[in-house]
Amino acid sequence: MSLLKREEWQHFVRDVDWTYSYADDDAVFPEWHSGTGMVPREAWAAWEEDYKVSYPEYVATQREKESAAYAVKAALQRSSNFDRLDEGWRSSTKMHFGGVALVEYAAVLGELKMARFGLNGSWRNMATFGALDELRHSQITTFFGHEFIKKDPQYDWTQKTFHQNNWVPVSLRNLFDNMMIAPNVVDLAIGLPFTFETGFTNLQFVALSADALEAGDVNFANMISSIQTDEARHSQQGGPTMEILVEHDPVRAQWVIDRNFWGSARAFAALTGPAMDYYTPLEHRKQSYREFMEEWIIDQFIHTIEDYGLKKPWFWDEFMRGLDTWHHGLHMGLWFWRPTLWWRPKAGVSKDEREWLREKYPNWEAVYGGKWDTLIDNVNADNVEATLPETLPWLCSMCNLPCCNAVQSRSGRWRVPDWSLTYDGRTYHFCTNACRQIWWKDRDNVNHQTLIERFLAGQIQPMDVGGILAYMGMTPDVMGDDPDYEAWTKDYVGRPATGLALTGKETSAS
Repeated sequence: MSLLKREEWQHFVRDVDWTYSYADDDAVFPEWHSGTGMVPREAWAAWEEDYKVSYPEYVATQREKESAAYAVKAALQRSSNFDRLDEGWRSSTKMHFGGVALVEYAAVLGELKMARFGLNGSWRNMATFGALDELRHSQITTFFGHEFIKKDPQYDWTQKTFHQNNWVPVSLRNLFDNMMIAPNVVDLAIGLPFTFETGFTNLQFVALSADALEAGDVNFANMISSIQTDEARHSQQGGPTMEILVEHDPVRAQWVIDRNFWGSARAFAALTGPAMDYYTPLEHRKQSYREFMEEWIIDQFIHTIEDYGLKKPWFWDEFMRGLDTWHHGLHMGLWFWRPTLWWRPKAGVSKDEREWLREKYPNWEAVYGGKWDTLIDNVNADNVEATLPETLPWLCSMCNLPCCNAVQSRSGRWRVPDWSLTYDGRTYHFCTNACRQIWWKDRDNVNHQTLIERFLAGQIQPMDVGGILAYMGMTPDVMGDDPDYEAWTKDYVGRPATGLALTGKETSAS
Protein backbone atom coordinates (compact mmCIF):
# COMPACT_ATOMS: atom_id res chain seq x y z
CA MET A 1 0.00 0.00 0.00
CA SER A 2 2.82 2.39 0.83
CA LEU A 3 4.20 1.95 -2.69
CA LEU A 4 0.98 3.11 -4.29
CA LYS A 5 0.17 6.70 -5.03
CA ARG A 6 -2.56 8.29 -2.92
CA GLU A 7 -5.02 8.53 -5.79
CA GLU A 8 -4.57 4.79 -6.47
CA TRP A 9 -5.68 3.57 -3.06
CA GLN A 10 -7.79 6.24 -1.35
CA HIS A 11 -10.93 5.61 -3.40
CA PHE A 12 -11.47 2.20 -1.79
CA VAL A 13 -9.94 2.92 1.64
CA ARG A 14 -12.30 5.84 2.33
CA ASP A 15 -15.43 3.83 1.51
CA VAL A 16 -14.91 0.61 3.42
CA ASP A 17 -18.20 -1.13 4.15
CA TRP A 18 -19.44 -4.68 4.56
CA THR A 19 -22.49 -6.92 4.76
CA TYR A 20 -23.32 -8.14 8.26
CA SER A 21 -23.69 -11.86 8.84
CA TYR A 22 -24.21 -11.81 12.58
CA ALA A 23 -26.86 -9.07 12.86
CA ASP A 24 -29.62 -7.51 10.78
CA ASP A 25 -28.82 -4.20 9.13
CA ASP A 26 -31.77 -2.66 10.99
CA ALA A 27 -30.15 -3.64 14.28
CA VAL A 28 -26.83 -2.06 13.33
CA PHE A 29 -28.46 1.08 11.92
CA PRO A 30 -31.75 1.49 13.82
CA GLU A 31 -34.18 3.95 12.27
CA TRP A 32 -34.27 6.29 15.27
CA HIS A 33 -30.52 6.88 14.84
CA SER A 34 -29.95 6.40 11.10
CA GLY A 35 -33.12 8.21 9.99
CA THR A 36 -33.28 6.80 6.47
CA GLY A 37 -37.06 7.26 6.43
CA MET A 38 -38.49 7.16 2.90
CA VAL A 39 -35.02 6.83 1.34
CA PRO A 40 -34.24 3.26 0.18
CA ARG A 41 -31.32 1.78 2.09
CA GLU A 42 -29.36 1.14 -1.10
CA ALA A 43 -29.64 4.79 -2.16
CA TRP A 44 -27.06 5.77 0.45
CA ALA A 45 -24.39 3.90 -1.52
CA ALA A 46 -24.23 6.98 -3.78
CA TRP A 47 -23.13 9.26 -0.91
CA GLU A 48 -19.80 10.88 -1.84
CA GLU A 49 -17.98 13.90 -0.45
CA ASP A 50 -16.16 16.38 -2.70
CA TYR A 51 -13.22 17.06 -0.41
CA LYS A 52 -11.27 13.85 0.18
CA VAL A 53 -8.43 13.62 2.67
CA SER A 54 -6.29 10.86 4.13
CA TYR A 55 -5.42 10.66 7.81
CA PRO A 56 -1.70 11.53 7.37
CA GLU A 57 -2.67 14.57 5.28
CA TYR A 58 -5.23 15.59 7.89
CA VAL A 59 -2.72 15.38 10.73
CA ALA A 60 -0.07 17.34 8.82
CA THR A 61 -2.51 20.13 7.95
CA GLN A 62 -3.93 20.38 11.47
CA ARG A 63 -0.44 20.44 12.97
CA GLU A 64 0.43 23.47 10.85
CA LYS A 65 -2.78 25.25 11.88
CA GLU A 66 -2.20 24.56 15.56
CA SER A 67 1.42 25.71 15.41
CA ALA A 68 0.45 28.95 13.71
CA ALA A 69 -2.43 29.74 16.06
CA TYR A 70 -0.50 29.07 19.26
CA ALA A 71 2.60 30.89 18.01
CA VAL A 72 0.58 34.07 17.56
CA LYS A 73 -1.02 33.58 20.98
CA ALA A 74 2.38 33.12 22.66
CA ALA A 75 3.73 36.27 21.02
CA LEU A 76 0.74 38.36 22.07
CA GLN A 77 0.95 37.14 25.68
CA ARG A 78 4.08 39.24 26.01
CA SER A 79 2.31 42.37 24.81
CA SER A 80 -0.25 44.71 26.36
CA ASN A 81 -2.63 44.28 23.43
CA PHE A 82 -5.51 43.00 25.58
CA ASP A 83 -5.38 45.99 27.92
CA ARG A 84 -5.84 48.37 24.98
CA LEU A 85 -8.99 46.72 23.66
CA ASP A 86 -12.29 48.57 23.88
CA GLU A 87 -14.56 47.21 26.61
CA GLY A 88 -17.39 46.82 24.14
CA TRP A 89 -15.25 44.61 21.96
CA ARG A 90 -14.18 42.56 24.99
CA SER A 91 -17.87 41.92 25.60
CA SER A 92 -18.15 40.57 22.05
CA THR A 93 -15.38 38.08 22.80
CA LYS A 94 -16.97 37.07 26.12
CA MET A 95 -20.24 36.38 24.32
CA HIS A 96 -18.40 34.27 21.76
CA PHE A 97 -16.27 32.31 24.21
CA GLY A 98 -19.18 31.57 26.53
CA GLY A 99 -21.72 30.93 23.80
CA VAL A 100 -19.55 28.82 21.49
CA ALA A 101 -16.84 26.87 23.36
CA LEU A 102 -19.03 24.04 24.67
CA VAL A 103 -21.27 24.11 21.62
CA GLU A 104 -18.18 22.95 19.77
CA TYR A 105 -18.01 20.00 22.17
CA ALA A 106 -21.67 19.22 21.57
CA ALA A 107 -20.76 19.13 17.87
CA VAL A 108 -18.18 16.44 18.71
CA LEU A 109 -21.04 14.26 19.94
CA GLY A 110 -23.04 15.03 16.81
CA GLU A 111 -20.13 14.08 14.53
CA LEU A 112 -19.55 10.88 16.51
CA LYS A 113 -23.20 9.96 16.03
CA MET A 114 -22.75 10.34 12.27
CA ALA A 115 -19.45 8.41 12.47
CA ARG A 116 -21.37 5.51 14.02
CA PHE A 117 -24.76 5.61 12.31
CA GLY A 118 -23.98 7.26 8.96
CA LEU A 119 -25.39 5.06 6.21
CA ASN A 120 -22.27 5.04 4.03
CA GLY A 121 -18.62 4.24 4.76
CA SER A 122 -17.41 7.51 3.23
CA TRP A 123 -19.82 9.45 5.41
CA ARG A 124 -18.65 7.72 8.56
CA ASN A 125 -15.03 8.33 7.57
CA MET A 126 -15.67 12.04 6.99
CA ALA A 127 -17.58 12.33 10.27
CA THR A 128 -14.58 10.89 12.13
CA PHE A 129 -12.48 13.77 10.82
CA GLY A 130 -15.36 16.09 11.75
CA ALA A 131 -15.29 14.86 15.35
CA LEU A 132 -11.55 15.58 15.52
CA ASP A 133 -12.18 19.04 14.08
CA GLU A 134 -14.85 19.87 16.63
CA LEU A 135 -12.74 18.57 19.49
CA ARG A 136 -9.95 20.88 18.36
CA HIS A 137 -12.39 23.80 18.18
CA SER A 138 -13.60 23.15 21.72
CA GLN A 139 -10.05 22.86 23.04
CA ILE A 140 -8.66 25.96 21.34
CA THR A 141 -11.65 28.12 22.32
CA THR A 142 -11.61 27.09 25.98
CA PHE A 143 -7.83 27.43 26.14
CA PHE A 144 -7.74 30.89 24.59
CA GLY A 145 -10.58 32.12 26.79
CA HIS A 146 -9.05 30.68 29.94
CA GLU A 147 -5.99 32.92 29.58
CA PHE A 148 -8.02 36.04 30.39
CA ILE A 149 -9.65 34.83 33.63
CA LYS A 150 -6.81 36.37 35.64
CA LYS A 151 -7.68 39.71 34.04
CA ASP A 152 -11.49 39.44 34.18
CA PRO A 153 -13.53 36.73 35.97
CA GLN A 154 -16.30 37.00 33.36
CA TYR A 155 -14.07 34.98 31.01
CA ASP A 156 -14.58 32.01 33.34
CA TRP A 157 -17.94 31.59 31.60
CA THR A 158 -16.00 30.29 28.61
CA GLN A 159 -16.08 26.89 30.29
CA LYS A 160 -19.04 27.09 32.62
CA THR A 161 -21.79 28.77 30.58
CA PHE A 162 -23.60 25.61 29.53
CA HIS A 163 -23.43 24.20 33.05
CA GLN A 164 -25.55 27.09 34.33
CA ASN A 165 -29.30 27.71 34.19
CA ASN A 166 -28.83 31.23 32.92
CA TRP A 167 -31.55 32.10 30.41
CA VAL A 168 -29.01 32.62 27.59
CA PRO A 169 -27.46 29.10 27.67
CA VAL A 170 -30.92 27.59 28.25
CA SER A 171 -31.93 29.14 24.92
CA LEU A 172 -28.77 27.88 23.22
CA ARG A 173 -29.14 24.38 24.69
CA ASN A 174 -32.68 24.25 23.34
CA LEU A 175 -31.39 25.11 19.85
CA PHE A 176 -28.35 22.85 19.75
CA ASP A 177 -29.91 19.86 21.49
CA ASN A 178 -32.51 19.90 18.73
CA MET A 179 -29.80 20.28 16.11
CA MET A 180 -27.01 17.98 17.36
CA ILE A 181 -28.05 15.70 20.20
CA ALA A 182 -31.64 14.61 19.62
CA PRO A 183 -32.00 14.10 15.82
CA ASN A 184 -31.16 11.11 13.66
CA VAL A 185 -28.01 11.43 11.57
CA VAL A 186 -29.78 12.44 8.35
CA ASP A 187 -31.58 15.35 10.01
CA LEU A 188 -28.36 16.13 11.90
CA ALA A 189 -26.35 16.37 8.65
CA ILE A 190 -28.92 18.71 7.12
CA GLY A 191 -29.25 20.83 10.27
CA LEU A 192 -25.62 21.10 11.40
CA PRO A 193 -23.16 20.84 8.46
CA PHE A 194 -25.55 22.05 5.75
CA THR A 195 -27.69 24.76 7.36
CA PHE A 196 -25.68 25.93 10.35
CA GLU A 197 -22.01 25.48 9.43
CA THR A 198 -22.22 26.26 5.74
CA GLY A 199 -24.22 29.39 6.40
CA PHE A 200 -24.27 30.81 9.90
CA THR A 201 -20.76 30.04 11.08
CA ASN A 202 -19.56 32.17 8.18
CA LEU A 203 -21.30 35.09 9.86
CA GLN A 204 -19.99 34.40 13.34
CA PHE A 205 -16.43 33.53 12.34
CA VAL A 206 -15.67 35.42 9.11
CA ALA A 207 -17.55 38.60 10.01
CA LEU A 208 -16.28 38.75 13.59
CA SER A 209 -12.77 37.97 12.42
CA ALA A 210 -12.87 41.07 10.21
CA ASP A 211 -14.22 43.19 13.07
CA ALA A 212 -11.62 41.73 15.44
CA LEU A 213 -8.78 42.81 13.20
CA GLU A 214 -10.26 46.28 12.92
CA ALA A 215 -10.59 46.44 16.72
CA GLY A 216 -6.96 45.37 17.15
CA ASP A 217 -7.73 41.95 18.63
CA VAL A 218 -5.30 39.91 16.52
CA ASN A 219 -5.41 36.99 18.98
CA PHE A 220 -9.18 36.52 18.65
CA ALA A 221 -9.15 37.00 14.87
CA ASN A 222 -6.38 34.43 14.54
CA MET A 223 -8.24 31.90 16.69
CA ILE A 224 -11.59 32.02 14.90
CA SER A 225 -9.95 32.12 11.46
CA SER A 226 -8.07 28.95 12.35
CA ILE A 227 -11.34 27.30 13.37
CA GLN A 228 -13.17 28.43 10.24
CA THR A 229 -10.62 26.74 7.97
CA ASP A 230 -11.86 23.37 9.27
CA GLU A 231 -15.51 24.07 8.52
CA ALA A 232 -15.08 23.84 4.75
CA ARG A 233 -14.11 20.19 5.11
CA HIS A 234 -16.54 18.59 7.51
CA SER A 235 -19.46 20.86 6.62
CA GLN A 236 -19.59 19.13 3.23
CA GLN A 237 -21.33 16.19 4.87
CA GLY A 238 -24.53 18.14 4.37
CA GLY A 239 -24.37 18.35 0.56
CA PRO A 240 -24.26 14.62 -0.30
CA THR A 241 -26.89 13.90 2.35
CA MET A 242 -29.11 16.62 0.96
CA GLU A 243 -28.82 15.32 -2.60
CA ILE A 244 -30.08 11.88 -1.61
CA LEU A 245 -32.79 13.13 0.72
CA VAL A 246 -34.18 15.65 -1.79
CA GLU A 247 -34.42 12.94 -4.44
CA HIS A 248 -36.58 10.70 -2.26
CA ASP A 249 -38.23 13.00 0.33
CA PRO A 250 -38.05 16.71 -0.56
CA VAL A 251 -40.78 17.65 1.92
CA ARG A 252 -38.70 16.36 4.82
CA ALA A 253 -35.57 18.08 3.48
CA GLN A 254 -37.40 21.41 3.27
CA TRP A 255 -38.76 21.07 6.82
CA VAL A 256 -35.39 20.23 8.39
CA ILE A 257 -33.77 23.22 6.68
CA ASP A 258 -36.59 25.60 7.57
CA ARG A 259 -36.63 24.64 11.25
CA ASN A 260 -32.87 24.84 11.73
CA PHE A 261 -32.48 28.03 9.71
CA TRP A 262 -35.07 29.80 11.82
CA GLY A 263 -33.57 28.71 15.14
CA SER A 264 -30.09 29.71 13.99
CA ALA A 265 -31.30 33.10 12.79
CA ARG A 266 -32.92 33.85 16.14
CA ALA A 267 -29.79 32.84 18.10
CA PHE A 268 -27.44 34.87 15.92
CA ALA A 269 -29.69 37.91 16.18
CA ALA A 270 -29.11 37.78 19.94
CA LEU A 271 -25.38 37.04 19.95
CA THR A 272 -23.90 38.39 16.73
CA GLY A 273 -26.25 41.31 16.03
CA PRO A 274 -25.47 43.34 19.19
CA ALA A 275 -21.76 42.52 18.91
CA MET A 276 -21.57 43.93 15.39
CA ASP A 277 -23.93 46.92 15.62
CA TYR A 278 -23.39 48.08 19.22
CA TYR A 279 -20.35 46.56 20.96
CA THR A 280 -17.80 46.99 18.16
CA PRO A 281 -16.36 50.53 18.26
CA LEU A 282 -17.95 52.70 15.60
CA GLU A 283 -14.70 53.39 13.77
CA HIS A 284 -14.00 49.64 13.48
CA ARG A 285 -17.34 48.47 12.08
CA LYS A 286 -16.90 46.98 8.62
CA GLN A 287 -20.60 46.54 7.85
CA SER A 288 -23.88 46.42 9.70
CA TYR A 289 -25.36 43.16 10.91
CA ARG A 290 -28.02 43.32 8.19
CA GLU A 291 -25.40 43.90 5.49
CA PHE A 292 -23.40 40.90 6.68
CA MET A 293 -26.56 38.78 6.77
CA GLU A 294 -27.42 39.81 3.23
CA GLU A 295 -23.91 39.02 1.98
CA TRP A 296 -23.03 35.86 3.89
CA ILE A 297 -26.40 34.24 4.62
CA ILE A 298 -29.23 35.36 2.38
CA ASP A 299 -27.69 35.31 -1.08
CA GLN A 300 -25.55 32.21 -0.54
CA PHE A 301 -28.24 30.29 1.33
CA ILE A 302 -30.96 30.93 -1.23
CA HIS A 303 -28.69 30.02 -4.13
CA THR A 304 -27.65 26.85 -2.33
CA ILE A 305 -31.12 25.51 -1.57
CA GLU A 306 -32.44 26.49 -5.00
CA ASP A 307 -29.61 24.48 -6.55
CA TYR A 308 -31.13 21.47 -4.79
CA GLY A 309 -34.60 22.25 -6.10
CA LEU A 310 -35.95 23.55 -2.78
CA LYS A 311 -37.81 26.77 -2.05
CA LYS A 312 -37.31 29.70 0.24
CA PRO A 313 -38.56 28.90 3.75
CA TRP A 314 -42.24 29.71 4.24
CA PHE A 315 -41.35 32.32 6.88
CA TRP A 316 -38.98 34.23 4.58
CA ASP A 317 -40.88 37.53 4.59
CA GLU A 318 -41.06 37.50 8.40
CA PHE A 319 -37.34 36.75 8.58
CA MET A 320 -36.41 39.56 6.19
CA ARG A 321 -38.47 42.08 8.16
CA GLY A 322 -36.79 40.85 11.32
CA LEU A 323 -33.35 41.82 10.04
CA ASP A 324 -34.30 45.44 10.74
CA THR A 325 -35.68 44.86 14.25
CA TRP A 326 -34.79 41.58 15.94
CA HIS A 327 -31.28 42.30 17.11
CA HIS A 328 -32.10 45.89 18.09
CA GLY A 329 -34.89 44.72 20.39
CA LEU A 330 -32.74 41.91 21.76
CA HIS A 331 -29.85 44.33 22.33
CA MET A 332 -32.12 46.61 24.36
CA GLY A 333 -33.36 43.58 26.30
CA LEU A 334 -29.82 42.35 26.95
CA TRP A 335 -28.79 45.80 28.14
CA PHE A 336 -31.85 46.17 30.36
CA TRP A 337 -31.40 42.73 31.95
CA ARG A 338 -27.63 43.24 32.13
CA PRO A 339 -27.28 41.81 35.68
CA THR A 340 -28.18 38.40 34.17
CA LEU A 341 -25.28 38.44 31.66
CA TRP A 342 -21.64 37.34 31.90
CA TRP A 343 -20.46 40.28 29.80
CA ARG A 344 -20.78 44.09 29.99
CA PRO A 345 -23.29 45.15 27.35
CA LYS A 346 -22.35 48.47 25.80
CA ALA A 347 -25.39 50.62 25.05
CA GLY A 348 -23.84 52.07 21.91
CA VAL A 349 -26.34 54.92 21.40
CA SER A 350 -24.23 58.08 21.50
CA LYS A 351 -25.20 60.70 18.92
CA ASP A 352 -22.64 59.49 16.40
CA GLU A 353 -23.66 55.88 16.93
CA ARG A 354 -27.34 56.73 16.56
CA GLU A 355 -26.61 58.53 13.31
CA TRP A 356 -24.89 55.37 12.04
CA LEU A 357 -27.85 53.23 13.17
CA ARG A 358 -30.33 55.53 11.43
CA GLU A 359 -28.30 55.33 8.23
CA LYS A 360 -28.21 51.53 8.30
CA TYR A 361 -31.76 51.06 9.66
CA PRO A 362 -34.12 53.90 8.62
CA ASN A 363 -36.81 52.90 11.15
CA TRP A 364 -34.43 52.66 14.11
CA GLU A 365 -35.22 56.08 15.58
CA ALA A 366 -38.98 55.66 15.28
CA VAL A 367 -38.96 52.26 16.99
CA TYR A 368 -36.15 52.51 19.55
CA GLY A 369 -35.03 56.14 19.84
CA GLY A 370 -37.66 57.23 22.36
CA LYS A 371 -37.05 54.23 24.60
CA TRP A 372 -33.33 54.91 24.70
CA ASP A 373 -34.06 58.60 25.39
CA THR A 374 -35.98 57.56 28.50
CA LEU A 375 -33.06 55.44 29.68
CA ILE A 376 -30.65 58.31 28.95
CA ASP A 377 -32.79 60.74 30.96
CA ASN A 378 -32.73 58.42 33.95
CA VAL A 379 -28.95 57.95 33.80
CA ASN A 380 -28.33 61.69 33.50
CA ALA A 381 -30.66 62.29 36.45
CA ASP A 382 -28.48 59.94 38.56
CA ASN A 383 -31.33 57.46 38.58
CA VAL A 384 -29.54 54.39 37.17
CA GLU A 385 -31.65 52.28 39.51
CA ALA A 386 -34.65 53.05 37.31
CA THR A 387 -32.89 51.39 34.35
CA LEU A 388 -32.56 48.06 36.16
CA PRO A 389 -35.25 45.36 35.94
CA GLU A 390 -37.71 44.42 38.64
CA THR A 391 -39.43 41.82 36.47
CA LEU A 392 -38.38 38.82 34.41
CA PRO A 393 -38.15 38.97 30.62
CA TRP A 394 -41.10 37.51 28.74
CA LEU A 395 -39.46 34.49 27.05
CA CYS A 396 -40.57 32.67 23.92
CA SER A 397 -41.53 29.02 24.45
CA MET A 398 -39.78 28.09 21.19
CA CYS A 399 -36.47 29.97 20.97
CA ASN A 400 -36.38 30.88 24.69
CA LEU A 401 -35.37 34.46 23.81
CA PRO A 402 -37.18 37.59 25.03
CA CYS A 403 -40.39 38.41 23.19
CA CYS A 404 -39.38 41.89 22.05
CA ASN A 405 -39.83 41.87 18.28
CA ALA A 406 -41.45 45.08 17.13
CA VAL A 407 -43.90 44.75 14.22
CA GLN A 408 -45.43 47.62 12.28
CA SER A 409 -49.20 47.53 11.94
CA ARG A 410 -51.12 48.79 8.92
CA SER A 411 -51.69 52.09 10.73
CA GLY A 412 -47.92 52.55 11.01
CA ARG A 413 -47.83 51.94 14.77
CA TRP A 414 -45.00 49.77 16.09
CA ARG A 415 -45.86 47.23 18.77
CA VAL A 416 -44.70 43.91 20.21
CA PRO A 417 -47.46 41.35 19.53
CA ASP A 418 -48.21 38.27 21.60
CA TRP A 419 -48.25 35.11 19.51
CA SER A 420 -49.82 32.40 21.66
CA LEU A 421 -51.58 29.05 21.51
CA THR A 422 -53.20 26.72 24.02
CA TYR A 423 -52.17 23.07 24.08
CA ASP A 424 -52.87 20.33 26.61
CA GLY A 425 -54.44 22.77 29.05
CA ARG A 426 -51.58 25.30 28.94
CA THR A 427 -51.09 28.58 27.10
CA TYR A 428 -47.73 29.09 25.42
CA HIS A 429 -46.37 32.46 24.29
CA PHE A 430 -44.06 33.07 21.33
CA CYS A 431 -41.98 35.95 19.99
CA THR A 432 -42.97 35.41 16.36
CA ASN A 433 -45.51 33.61 14.24
CA ALA A 434 -42.80 31.28 12.88
CA CYS A 435 -41.69 30.29 16.40
CA ARG A 436 -45.29 29.39 17.21
CA GLN A 437 -45.75 27.29 14.08
CA ILE A 438 -42.41 25.49 14.41
CA TRP A 439 -43.10 24.71 18.06
CA TRP A 440 -46.51 23.27 17.17
CA LYS A 441 -45.15 21.00 14.46
CA ASP A 442 -42.15 19.99 16.57
CA ARG A 443 -43.83 19.98 19.99
CA ASP A 444 -42.95 16.39 20.85
CA ASN A 445 -39.20 16.96 20.46
CA VAL A 446 -36.78 18.81 22.74
CA ASN A 447 -38.29 21.93 24.25
CA HIS A 448 -36.51 23.19 27.35
CA GLN A 449 -38.55 24.98 29.97
CA THR A 450 -37.98 28.72 29.88
CA LEU A 451 -36.77 30.53 32.97
CA ILE A 452 -40.28 31.95 33.40
CA GLU A 453 -41.82 28.48 33.35
CA ARG A 454 -39.29 27.29 35.93
CA PHE A 455 -40.01 30.31 38.11
CA LEU A 456 -43.79 29.78 37.97
CA ALA A 457 -43.31 26.08 38.72
CA GLY A 458 -41.51 26.97 41.96
CA GLN A 459 -38.14 25.60 40.84
CA ILE A 460 -36.45 28.91 41.70
CA GLN A 461 -36.24 29.71 45.41
CA PRO A 462 -36.55 32.21 46.90
CA MET A 463 -38.93 33.66 44.32
CA ASP A 464 -37.29 37.07 44.13
CA VAL A 465 -34.54 38.80 42.16
CA GLY A 466 -31.82 37.43 44.43
CA GLY A 467 -33.13 33.88 44.02
CA ILE A 468 -33.31 34.26 40.26
CA LEU A 469 -29.74 35.56 39.97
CA ALA A 470 -28.44 32.78 42.22
CA TYR A 471 -30.33 30.17 40.18
CA MET A 472 -28.67 31.49 37.03
CA GLY A 473 -25.19 31.39 38.61
CA MET A 474 -24.76 35.16 38.62
CA THR A 475 -22.41 36.35 41.36
CA PRO A 476 -21.37 40.00 41.92
CA ASP A 477 -17.92 39.46 40.37
CA VAL A 478 -19.35 38.36 37.00
CA MET A 479 -22.68 40.17 36.88
CA GLY A 480 -22.98 42.36 33.79
CA ASP A 481 -23.26 46.14 33.77
CA ASP A 482 -22.75 48.91 31.24
CA PRO A 483 -18.98 49.50 30.95
CA ASP A 484 -19.22 53.29 30.64
CA TYR A 485 -22.51 55.17 31.09
CA GLU A 486 -20.90 58.53 30.38
CA ALA A 487 -19.62 57.43 26.97
CA TRP A 488 -23.12 57.40 25.48
CA THR A 489 -25.06 59.77 27.75
CA LYS A 490 -22.71 62.79 27.84
CA ASP A 491 -23.98 63.97 24.43
CA TYR A 492 -27.39 64.55 26.00
CA VAL A 493 -26.41 66.26 29.27
CA GLY A 494 -28.32 69.49 29.82
CA ARG A 495 -31.06 68.88 27.28
CA PRO A 496 -34.70 68.90 28.41
CA ALA A 497 -35.90 65.47 29.46
CA THR A 498 -37.58 63.76 26.52
CA GLY A 499 -39.45 61.14 28.52
CA LEU A 500 -40.77 60.43 31.99
CA ALA A 501 -38.31 59.16 34.54
CA LEU A 502 -39.57 55.64 34.99
CA THR A 503 -39.04 53.01 37.62
CA GLY A 504 -37.37 49.77 36.62
CA LYS A 505 -40.70 47.95 36.70
CA GLU A 506 -42.41 50.49 34.45
CA THR A 507 -39.49 50.55 32.03
CA SER A 508 -39.64 46.75 31.78
CA ALA A 509 -43.33 46.80 31.01
CA SER A 510 -42.82 49.32 28.22
